[in-house]
Amino acid sequence: MVPEPAENPKSMRENLQEFNDDIHTFCHELFEFSTKSLHVQIGRIDASKSLFVSTLYRKRGRMAQRLMHSGMAGITAFGVMVAPIVAEEFPGDGVDPWDAPSPSQVLSASTSVQNTSTIIADREYRDSTIEYTVAEGDTLSSIAQKFGISVDTIRWENDLASRDSIKIGQALSILPITGVSHKVNKGDTVYSIAKKYDIDPQGIVNFPFNTFVNDETFELAVGQVIIVPDGVKPFEVQWSPVARVRQITPDAGTVTASGQFIWPTNGTISQNYSWYHPGIDIANRAAPAVLAADAGTVAVAGWPDAYGYGNRVVIDHGNGTRTLYAHLSRIHVVPGQTVQRGDTIGIMGSTGRSTGIHLHFEVIQNGVHLNPLGVLR
Repeated sequence: MVPEPAENPKSMRENLQEFNDDIHTFCHELFEFSTKSLHVQIGRIDASKSLFVSTLYRKRGRMAQRLMHSGMAGITAFGVMVAPIVAEEFPGDGVDPWDAPSPSQVLSASTSVQNTSTIIADREYRDSTIEYTVAEGDTLSSIAQKFGISVDTIRWENDLASRDSIKIGQALSILPITGVSHKVNKGDTVYSIAKKYDIDPQGIVNFPFNTFVNDETFELAVGQVIIVPDGVKPFEVQWSPVARVRQITPDAGTVTASGQFIWPTNGTISQNYSWYHPGIDIANRAAPAVLAADAGTVAVAGWPDAYGYGNRVVIDHGNGTRTLYAHLSRIHVVPGQTVQRGDTIGIMGSTGRSTGIHLHFEVIQNGVHLNPLGVLR
C-alpha cells in the first residue's frame, strides 16, 4: 500500500486566509446589522418622546390645580407629623403650637359690612355682540353714539371700507363695548392677544363676559371669540382716533388737588374706571409699597374669600367713605388697626385674578363706587 502524499503547506495558508476573510466579513455584517437596529430603536424612542411631549403641551395647565392641591395636602400632612418634634425643641415655653392663633385667621378677619360690591347704573350692559339693522337717517357716528362705542369698533367688526359704506337695511354687528373681537387661534394667549391690540392683558381678564378654559392660567380654547376692550387693530389708521397715553402717576404720597387723598402708590395707570371695572389699576414691576390714601380704620386685611381681589386691604375713612387696595403680595396691617394718611399698608403684588404686578384701587362712597381719578386729581 502506497502512503498518501503530505498536504501541501500552501493550501493550508489559503484555507487560513479564507477563514480570516470569513471572520472579517461576519464581523462587518454584524456591525452593520447592529448599527441599523440601533438606529431603528432610537427612531422609535424619539417618536415616542415627541408624542409624549406633544400630549403634555396640549394639556399644559389642565392639571395645575390638582397638582397644587395635592402638593398642599402633602405639605400639611408633613407638618402634622413633624409638629410635635419641633415643639419639643423649644422646652419651657409652655405653648402648644396648635393653640397658637393662625396668622391667616388674623389677616382674614373683617367687619360684618364691607360695602365693596359693584354698583352698576341703570344702563343695560350687554354680554355679547348683537345685530343692528341700519334705519333711515342713520350714520356711522349716530349708531356708535347710540350704543356707546367708537366708530372704529363698528368699522372693524363689519369690515367697512368708508364712513359712507352703510345703507338702509344693512345688518351691522355691534360689540358690547369699544374695542375689537378676536377669534382664538392655536398658540394664542391673553398676553399675545393683548400685545397685538396694544392693551394690558388685565383688561381682557377683567371683562366679565370673557371665559377661560382654566381660570388660574387664563387658558383660552381654540376657536372661541373674546372681546378685547379698547383694543386697536394693528397697522390701521383710526377714523376717530382716541388718545392712548399711558399715564404715569405722581410719586406715592403726593397730595391730590382736593387735599383729601394722596396717591397710594406710583407706576403706570394700566386700566381705567368702567362699569365692569370699578377702580383703576396702577402697574409697576418693581412692586413698590402701597400707602393709605387717607387716615382711617382697617376694615378688611387678607384674603377672606375666593374673590378675584386676592390679598386686599379695605380702610374705613368715616362719613361713608372707604378705599380698597387689591392684589397685594404682602399685608402690613390687621383689622381694627388705625392708620394715618401715608402709612404703609402692604406691598404691590399679583395675587387673585391678576396677570401681572399691579394695584387695583377703589373708592366707595355710601356703597357707590366712584372713579378714583375724580378724587386723586
